[in-house]
Amino acid sequence: MYELLKGLGAWLVSSEQWAGSDGIGHRITEHLQYSLLATLVAAAIALPVGLLIGHTRRGAFIAINLSSFGRALPTVGLVVLVFLASGLSMWPVYIALVALAVPSIVTNTYAGMTAVDPEVRDAARGQGMRWHQVLLQVELPLALPLIMTGLRLALIQVVATATIAAYVSFGGLGRYVFDGLAQRDLVQVLGGAVLVAVVAVVLDLALSALQRVLFRHRPATQA
Repeated sequence: MYELLKGLGAWLVSSEQWAGSDGIGHRITEHLQYSLLATLVAAAIALPVGLLIGHTRRGAFIAINLSSFGRALPTVGLVVLVFLASGLSMWPVYIALVALAVPSIVTNTYAGMTAVDPEVRDAARGQGMRWHQVLLQVELPLALPLIMTGLRLALIQVVATATIAAYVSFGGLGRYVFDGLAQRDLVQVLGGAVLVAVVAVVLDLALSALQRVLFRHRPATQA
């Protein structure tokens, strides 16, 4: 174990390991690209769905169960299935990552909307606000903390799973894991796993800090 950790330390600080298209810096950039794009696409799909069912209270049963189904999907199996249908491209990876991210965003958005005090909603309607004004000016601001939590959870899940890009011969930090397994290089496998964990933790801390900044003036019951 000591030799493995010693080798890991040497692997991480080696200048050669950080240089070129196979270097750590480039692989991190690729990994972030896959993760952020997939999360943005998932948010564009899931946020309107969560807001709509949370506002109307219609379709919640179907949406939540579909979200549970999405969580149960085997990610690698979905990648292989889309890969067989579409050929060698990044589409299988992005589709699998988006499918993974959607459930957390839908569920937390819906939970945030339903947590809004009905009396606040009724008061807004009593002041003559239209449905879209109630949604955007009253419900959405109050639901934002839980929505942000859903986005954080989705992004961390996607970062942890984006290693599957290497499964279909693309880049990212998963390249170290799959290449290391193929070469029986445990240092490279451990290095890839550690880097994925570090990226996930850093992103989570950054989003957590952003969330605290955005909601620092809110009462504790709403933040």
